[in-house]
Amino acid sequence: MAADDLVELAKRRGFFFGSNGAYGGTAGFYTFGPQGAALKRNLEDAWRDRFTIREGNREIEAPTVMPEPVFEASGHLEGFDDMLVECGECGESHRADHLVEAVTEIEDAEALPGDEVEGLIADNEIACPSCGTPLAGESVEDFNLMFATDIGPGDAQPGYLRPETAQGIFVEFPRLKEYARGNLPFGITQIGAAYRNEISPRGGLLRLREFTQAELEQFIDPEADEPPLDRVRDVEVRLYPATEQEADDGEYVETTVGEAVDEGVIGSPWVGYYLGVAKEWYERVGVDLDRFRFRQHLAGERAHYAADCWDAESEVDGDWIEIAGFSYRSDYDLSKHGEHGDGAFTVFKRYDEPKTVERAAVDPDMSVLGPEFGGDAAAVAEALEALAERDPDAFDAETVSVDVNGETRDVDVDVAGFAIEETTESGEHITPHVVEPSFGVGRTVQTLLAHAYREDEVDGEARTYLSVEPEIAPQDAAVFPLVTNDDRLVDLADRVASDLRAAGLAVAYDDSGSIGRRYRRQDEVGTPFCVTVDRDGIEGDAPDTVTVRERDSAAQVRLPADELAAELAALRAGESFDVLLDRYETVETDVETN
Repeated sequence: MAADDLVELAKRRGFFFGSNGAYGGTAGFYTFGPQGAALKRNLEDAWRDRFTIREGNREIEAPTVMPEPVFEASGHLEGFDDMLVECGECGESHRADHLVEAVTEIEDAEALPGDEVEGLIADNEIACPSCGTPLAGESVEDFNLMFATDIGPGDAQPGYLRPETAQGIFVEFPRLKEYARGNLPFGITQIGAAYRNEISPRGGLLRLREFTQAELEQFIDPEADEPPLDRVRDVEVRLYPATEQEADDGEYVETTVGEAVDEGVIGSPWVGYYLGVAKEWYERVGVDLDRFRFRQHLAGERAHYAADCWDAESEVDGDWIEIAGFSYRSDYDLSKHGEHGDGAFTVFKRYDEPKTVERAAVDPDMSVLGPEFGGDAAAVAEALEALAERDPDAFDAETVSVDVNGETRDVDVDVAGFAIEETTESGEHITPHVVEPSFGVGRTVQTLLAHAYREDEVDGEARTYLSVEPEIAPQDAAVFPLVTNDDRLVDLADRVASDLRAAGLAVAYDDSGSIGRRYRRQDEVGTPFCVTVDRDGIEGDAPDTVTVRERDSAAQVRLPADELAAELAALRAGESFDVLLDRYETVETDVETN
């Protein structure tokens, strides 16, 4: 299915559409319509079930606006950039790396230096997509993607809309560790909006300026904590390692999670574990696994703090798109916030038995430092303490030097009060490492719609339908009275719809048009089951019955109306429709599929 066709279907059937259309639209912003909002919510619930509840993690909801110091510490102010090239003729800005990728075989131009991208633009005679003017000679600049704002009136505090949900977890670590009683490992999840001022939004939900992330930050002791790898050891995965991407005849590696970790193809057992969990989850929600892979980041695209990083990618309209990232972030994030923030971004790791250790210490004589250094005396004392911890050998000479406020201060070792002391310690403070699975919710929604699109023929008529999983479908069922001029049918249909809604099922009610057209409308939005109330179901003294039609096969069964809610709930939970075919009377229908 072409991307344009998918976007048109999404708009026509209420999945998603460009925002602010009454005012000309705003690039990079999409509104989820009734069907899309429901599907997105179900997808988020499925993610929450797997990555929060079943993993024993906890979920938070942090603000989407954060003060500037957070992003100074995280490195986003300096290094959260995309490559921008501006047309000298029409003034339009474009992602330089995307322009290069579109006309070359380079899959990840973002990993290249800016001057090399400039050369590729010139060598390939790339022109402005908007006006056709050659872009050779135009400079490629770094453009920071964060949206700036002011917090408060007047002399406001500068802030930014968060470009990822992760920082809201990291900055709250000093309190979150208390809820975990300081015990590692523990995980914190969050589902919410993030914002990036994309240079050239494109591809429907694939590149937006406001989007939803579902992220897990797993905090571990790197020396002691191991993942439960045996749970996913035998999960089969299609890997595209960096070595294969760089080889002229590179191929996918078809293997299992356990083998890939044992052989070092996946460097981190924790990353391997979450690749296995994610593979099973993607299958559960309906991603076509024949159009799915895990691709390892090349050295040039991997963040400097990431020891290993893999993307989950899906094929949509001939292109591979990133739908999740799995990164071993080491202790980078907590160490940075520990340096800049006031909280304790460490946990206390208790030893099995107390240890006697030697520690370098100083006890500066302030009666000497005060007169000599005046207002800097306290800072000199602090610098001496830090130096003793960092480099005890510096105190072997008669004097020791420290830097305070840009000046070198010399202190007699006797005045510094340096000594090696024995102390008994019951544990130590360590900075946890972080393993991060990060999922793009909107991109997964678009993947599911593209992978679920089907065309076939039913009762001699062509139809299109979305074969989405019942758990993810926007509606659980649709209820139709066969005709509207029979009060008994209408009353039963109303009661059936009401009972299903009371049972917690999302139900559409449609009494307009022929039954065939009603089926087609529900097929096109992915409703897995249609319930029809007809005259055969209300005849005689027998209990009322209804027919239930399964979307993909168009097979139908007749069952008691009073049992309908329980049967549909079981189907939504994963029971096969074949069970109903075996249990109840079937209703014949003419079905042909292409």
